[in-house]
Amino acid sequence: LALSPTSCLDLHPFVLASMKYSANVSSSRRKARKTHFNATSIVRAKLMSAPLSAELKAKYNVNAMPVRKDDEVSVVRGSYKGREGKIIQCYRRKWVIHIERIIREKANGANVQVGLDPSKVVITKLKLDKDRRAILTRKDSKKSSSKGKGKYTAEEMAEVD
Repeated sequence: LALSPTSCLDLHPFVLASMKYSANVSSSRRKARKTHFNATSIVRAKLMSAPLSAELKAKYNVNAMPVRKDDEVSVVRGSYKGREGKIIQCYRRKWVIHIERIIREKANGANVQVGLDPSKVVITKLKLDKDRRAILTRKDSKKSSSKGKGKYTAEEMAEVD
């Protein structure tokens, strides 16, 4: 049975779907996990992002931001769902955030903060400073779509001709 190269693709429909987009990034699960868990503190800060509330999304045209101390958040998943509070600590080494008034009692009676994953909360109020305002203006989706992302209009093409 002689097969041409095109008929081989017909036999294996997942050949094209499994190809990578970038040669610089590995598809290996092992390497991805190693990169994730060996990430530096600065990289972790960016990975520890949370979505913005609907009001903040409408106001800033940004979907998510890295969390920081003094942001106000609302928990949307887990046993603490519905609780709100201010972030009192971003514990990057453990990949968790600590929120005020979300505590549990240990067996010996001591109270400890409960670590929550940042992706399981929604930011309801941002602590804005100069750097965060710069991030919001850079990430503004409406602003970038109004530029057209490098597309030429008919008027601009007419001027070139």
